[in-house]
Amino acid sequence: MPKDFDEEKENYYNALKQPMDGENFVEALKESMKKALNKLNDNIPKNDKVTISSKKKGWISISPSEPQPEPQNILKLKKEINQNWPMTSLLDVLKETDLQLSLTNNFKSLGNREIIEPSILRKRLILALYALGTNTGLKRVALSNGSENYSDLLYLRKKFITKDNLKNTIAQVVNAILEIRDLNIWGDGTTTCASDSKKFGAWDQNLMTEWHIRYRGRGVMIYWHVEKNSTCIYSQLKSCSYFEVASMIEGLLKHCTDMKIEENYVDTHGQSEVAFAFCHLLGFNLMPRIKRIHSQKLYRPESNNPDAYSNLQDILTRPIKWDLIKQQYDQMIKYATALRLGTADIESILKRFTRNNLKHPIYQALAELGKAVKTIFLCSYLDSEEMRIRIHEGLNVVENWNSANSFIFYGKNGEISTNRLEDQEISVLALHLLQNCLVYINTLIIQQVLSKDEWKNALTKEDLRALTPLIYNHINPYGNFELNMDERIPILK
Repeated sequence: MPKDFDEEKENYYNALKQPMDGENFVEALKESMKKALNKLNDNIPKNDKVTISSKKKGWISISPSEPQPEPQNILKLKKEINQNWPMTSLLDVLKETDLQLSLTNNFKSLGNREIIEPSILRKRLILALYALGTNTGLKRVALSNGSENYSDLLYLRKKFITKDNLKNTIAQVVNAILEIRDLNIWGDGTTTCASDSKKFGAWDQNLMTEWHIRYRGRGVMIYWHVEKNSTCIYSQLKSCSYFEVASMIEGLLKHCTDMKIEENYVDTHGQSEVAFAFCHLLGFNLMPRIKRIHSQKLYRPESNNPDAYSNLQDILTRPIKWDLIKQQYDQMIKYATALRLGTADIESILKRFTRNNLKHPIYQALAELGKAVKTIFLCSYLDSEEMRIRIHEGLNVVENWNSANSFIFYGKNGEISTNRLEDQEISVLALHLLQNCLVYINTLIIQQVLSKDEWKNALTKEDLRALTPLIYNHINPYGNFELNMDERIPILK
């Protein structure tokens, strides 16, 4: 916990934009609950997508949304990109990004001095980053390049390529993407992202690799935070038994880019009552896709008005215990401040507040706060089909990011082939960097095509909705295959 919390309390409350008085905090939240419940209660009779029944002591049914109209011009756009930039080398994508942004300047030696000529250093760094990001390995990239050797690339990997250097470079690329975007194409400034994980196979003689019950295999999990236009702002290497809520909050707090996040979309596993509570205290809107929506309940803001919200009676449950929130408000702010400042490990803090500690007073208060915030979210979720579609689209973006991982990280069957934790993390960060470089170059390519006279005002609303810079049909990740019929392998018959 922050040691100076009592002395700097006012500053810490202001940093979280929360009132210092627990009574004011509770009253504002209570009013938000009433407003959300009233709106849903008034609109639910007219809502033809959502029904509430008394089945099994309260049952919510949501009809699927109508399919979105098919975009008419996206295939035509991709065809023009394929014609103008056919089979562009992924290595050239990384090189071009470096030439535009000077990414390799971020990689400083761990030694006191270096005598490598800058142009040679730049080339070797690009080759090494490509080797790590595609998982083909330093040795194979060095041999196929010809002008460099394995020992030189290995030296650079050990002396120049660190986790911090990679994270700084990733942040630079993300900020560059945000800066170059044409708002007429990609929309206004991004404030939303989605987070999800993907399993990667990995060597198992280490503490990180575990057997994954659902995916049936040993490996590790990579947890991504991807904003709505397919730029990944944060990545984390986790074990298969990781605490997903902690990873979600960590990415929101530690992404170190210029992006200001207001909403985060997650799947069912990325939410909990405690997650709703902490996200509210930290100023984020947690917006999950609820798997078991039929069994969800709405909490009452008051105990003295049981007949309120007549159209929601079947799914209403007990009132929120506001006194618990008031009593522990200061402590909750203290823990939220610790999360914001990073004075303690996020997962360690959140694991204190699980169902294993049901009698812990702070857990009870967080659970009540989470119930109140989740009720407000559920009211909006049930009332607004547009919100449900937006959440689904956001999660589709991170699924598309996961799919592209396999295209780029193709070497060694996509398995992280090391038992050293640092090397595992560097492989993940190199993949993250390389894939963001692809998004950067594709953003420029798409904007160049759409700047032509024949493309001006050609894209419809559906086209813009479906447009993404994370496309790779025009990309060659493997390099060139040269066949020389005059050369023979020196072997005996």
